[in-house]
Amino acid sequence: MDSAIQNYIVIVSISGVLHMLLVIYALTVKTNFSGIRTFVWMCIFSSIYTFGFAFELASNSLAEAKFWIAIEYLGMPYIAPCSLMLVLHYVNLERYLTRRTIGALLTIPAITSLMVATNDWHHLFYQSINVRDNSPTVLIDVVIGQWYIVHGSYTFACLLAGGLILIRHWKRTYRIQMATILATLYIPMLGSLLYLLGQSPYGMDPVPIIMSFTSTLYIGAILSTGMLRVSPIAREKIFETMRDAVLVLDREGRIGDYNRSAARLLPGLGEGTLGKHLSILTIPEIEQAIPATENHAAQEFKLERTIQEQLRHYQVRISPLLSRKSELIGRTIIFTDVTEQMTLHNKLQRLATTDGLTQLYNRTHFMELASRLLVSSVQTNAPYAVILFDIDHFKQINDSYGHDTGDAALRHVAAVCRALLRSGDLFARYGGEEFVVALSGVSPEGAALLAERLRRAIENSPLASESGDLSMTASFGVCIRETESELSELVQQADQALYAAKRNGRNRVVRFSGGLPSASSGGEQRG
Repeated sequence: MDSAIQNYIVIVSISGVLHMLLVIYALTVKTNFSGIRTFVWMCIFSSIYTFGFAFELASNSLAEAKFWIAIEYLGMPYIAPCSLMLVLHYVNLERYLTRRTIGALLTIPAITSLMVATNDWHHLFYQSINVRDNSPTVLIDVVIGQWYIVHGSYTFACLLAGGLILIRHWKRTYRIQMATILATLYIPMLGSLLYLLGQSPYGMDPVPIIMSFTSTLYIGAILSTGMLRVSPIAREKIFETMRDAVLVLDREGRIGDYNRSAARLLPGLGEGTLGKHLSILTIPEIEQAIPATENHAAQEFKLERTIQEQLRHYQVRISPLLSRKSELIGRTIIFTDVTEQMTLHNKLQRLATTDGLTQLYNRTHFMELASRLLVSSVQTNAPYAVILFDIDHFKQINDSYGHDTGDAALRHVAAVCRALLRSGDLFARYGGEEFVVALSGVSPEGAALLAERLRRAIENSPLASESGDLSMTASFGVCIRETESELSELVQQADQALYAAKRNGRNRVVRFSGGLPSASSGGEQRG
């Protein structure tokens, strides 16, 4: 036997072995890829074809060669339709692979297998099969028949369609995997074309040799990219439909990939930004957080962005991407929209801290904040005052005009007083028609003067109602911290001054001083 033929047999046999290894791998790997069974059968058919061809080359007679040709065609006709089905699985179009469709795809291959096995009876596949004259071994020459043309056309159509579908769904992120499948479709097709044109070495079919190369491509893609674990198009579909915005960077901070949500969130993203540095997006918060991931630790922070004139809140997580050697090779940045959670949190916080009617602090939250302010004032030896006041004869307003007008009166008084207070002053509804103010850094005289200004503003700002302008007054009690008193004690002293104001005719300010309330100012008694 010629040494070149022997080498050909060895290489073809290796191709068969590699395909069987792929079968074993595919049967044992844990995967979500829906086309794994199709891949297994494709490899089995490829192995049958290549081993059959190897035995054909090693045959010692025409009868033996014809037997192994029949074995080859138990595998070879099914490879192309299986490749097409594999592509459909790979691009997430497996919904078209119904039982009827699969049966239709395998009909011509099944007929081809039968035609080759029974060719001596009808000669529709091969018109003739002869041993080549003066060949160093039993090499077969054939004259193709009518069904060979049908079979060849169908095989080329399956391979061509599979490649076109793959190109149509090409994804930049999975170039290696998709290029591997494309190569396994078109390189054998090219080899088969050379064979039909009589341009192959020794006039032998080069496809089995080529399949040793394509099987090696599969193995390389499996080891390097995790091929067959999940369809990249299915993964891409998940990636693209994620509500979270995802941005992928390389080691140097260049943009490697992003999904649709990221494009909506970051208008600067586009095909032209791939490969460019993150800095083009102008997100200083992320640029400042990235260096901290050098030690392989993830970073999280909050980010606010205006999307379609609406303020959105995002929880940003920057995670390092590590190689198998635990080397930093890139980063993923995930933007999770937490606007709804923030809105709910803020709403709950408002309910817990704010009076629903006046939108002032409620009593509980006021006591918490005023206590902190008192501690700070004691530490800095700053003056501290509490002003407590309520609306005079408020019950008569409710009884005469109704509770809606009473509620409007409370909101009106809150608005009038809020306009006169500093941003750092604490103002709250203490309960019912009673309000409280806590001041820091204001002298005793300044606190009393502020209370008088509030009293006059209420007196001079009647509430417009359906029944006409409704005039109101309020009585005020002021307490100044003189010792390291507790807040509750100061409020109690302000309350005593308030009741002194009411006893002395209402619509006046009374300051608690020296352990007793003392009148500071006032107006006429009302009601």
